[in-house]
Amino acid sequence: MGTRRRLAAIEAVRDLKAKYWRGVDTADGDLVRSILAEDCELDYRGCCTDPLTGVDHMPQMNVVMRGRDSWQTGNLEEPRVVTVHQGHQYEIEVTGKTTATGIWVFTDRFFIPPGGPFTRLTGYGHYHETYEKAGGVWLLKTTRITRLWVEVS
Repeated sequence: MGTRRRLAAIEAVRDLKAKYWRGVDTADGDLVRSILAEDCELDYRGCCTDPLTGVDHMPQMNVVMRGRDSWQTGNLEEPRVVTVHQGHQYEIEVTGKTTATGIWVFTDRFFIPPGGPFTRLTGYGHYHETYEKAGGVWLLKTTRITRLWVEVS
């Protein structure tokens, strides 16, 4: 693959990741589904577990979603957990004409409605992902989160 196509692929992956985080934070399920591969696998097991203490602060998040249509948006009328994701450095490797891998440094914050065991969770870690190009569009194929640090208040 030439330099121009490789750089275009990297930029397309960066755009889809930005849409993913925006869709998650705004609870826009249509936007998230638009960047997912039809047969994606999103592994969120342990995503809110502090690696130092082993405490899982949000065990309800321990799910593996399989398939684009598994992404659902909850009832926006009820008090909901508000999230804010910030993606930082990335390592994207184009591994073929239609495949790529990526690791993203990120920080996320969860703002919990009143009555929960804490009001805010802030996490630091990495997304480990694979991507595929289908129908001329780069899509998220797999994701898994590893944590460096989790704090609650």
